[in-house]
Amino acid sequence: MTERERPHSAFETVALTADGVRLIDQRRLPSEEVYLVARTVDEVADAIVQMAIRGAPAIGIAGAMGIVLAVRGGARGGALTAAVERLSATRPTAVNLFWALERMRRLAVTVEAEAPETLEARLTDEALAIWAEDLEMCRRIGAHGAGLLPLGARVLTHCNAGGLATAGWGTALGVIRSAHAQGRVAHVYADETRPFLQGSRLTAWELQKDGIPVSVLCDNMAAHYMKRGLIHAVIVGTDRVAANGDIANKIGTYAVALCARAHGLPFYVAGPSSTIDLSCPHGDAIPIEHRAAREVTHLGATRVVPEGVAVENPAFDVTPADLVTALITERGVLRAPYAQALAETFGRPRVP
Repeated sequence: MTERERPHSAFETVALTADGVRLIDQRRLPSEEVYLVARTVDEVADAIVQMAIRGAPAIGIAGAMGIVLAVRGGARGGALTAAVERLSATRPTAVNLFWALERMRRLAVTVEAEAPETLEARLTDEALAIWAEDLEMCRRIGAHGAGLLPLGARVLTHCNAGGLATAGWGTALGVIRSAHAQGRVAHVYADETRPFLQGSRLTAWELQKDGIPVSVLCDNMAAHYMKRGLIHAVIVGTDRVAANGDIANKIGTYAVALCARAHGLPFYVAGPSSTIDLSCPHGDAIPIEHRAAREVTHLGATRVVPEGVAVENPAFDVTPADLVTALITERGVLRAPYAQALAETFGRPRVP
């Protein structure tokens, strides 16, 4: 990666290097900080599917960098289209991936027609721009969202929407980081987030690194803590925002939103414009990824579900717009009616 503004912390989620796409292996956290290098499109795709890299903005960035690897390997025309299709097939719910790949594809078509000798350089610049834009968008999200929290707030978050899920700052955790710096966040509760434990493994790890007080809650504890008055607000990220304001996020988010409503707590959703899908009319139209049963049946190598018992493992659920207190974007804080607010703020073609 060319020298640009660095992420906030010591770890780097994803980077484009001379050797390939370098990424921190999130499967190994929190016990080991191990980096791996994906040298081909297939290796980038495998890293996304296996969740070595995860988080909507981060997999979009990795996908864009994967297209650069394809071009480095000589892919042009139909072969480049095949690379886009290979990466598009990895995970269906997060719209950022498709947004980034379409942006790369359209640029490639233009450059191949006008100046094919510059294709690798142009696509490299575009992938790095997507990375840098995400970092800036997340910092703006943090700045816009911080003021929504009162001084000394105790905040609940679900899954991981931090530096590990983005270029390095975070959406929901970007808000929390900005608010903590202003004295607005006294403590964070991180849902463990079954079955892949992104909250307990990743969010807690990030916040501990930043010196932000954090406790891990099992996924069925939130209502109890809300009832006791120990939680003042909920902030989550999102993998896709539909045109009416419905949001898809890690499974369990809907239940947290219902609990927040029942206890009169604000439920904030933080996401960059790359997560907003104005072509998707409502949450029922968002494709929901279903993952392997083993993520539920096993903890590490230990089986915790009897052999032969059926398992359901949807990776996401949809929270209706009427449970969302506000959407926090890099362009500001949006409130209902979301169809109008989203159209007025983001009513433009998604890819130049």
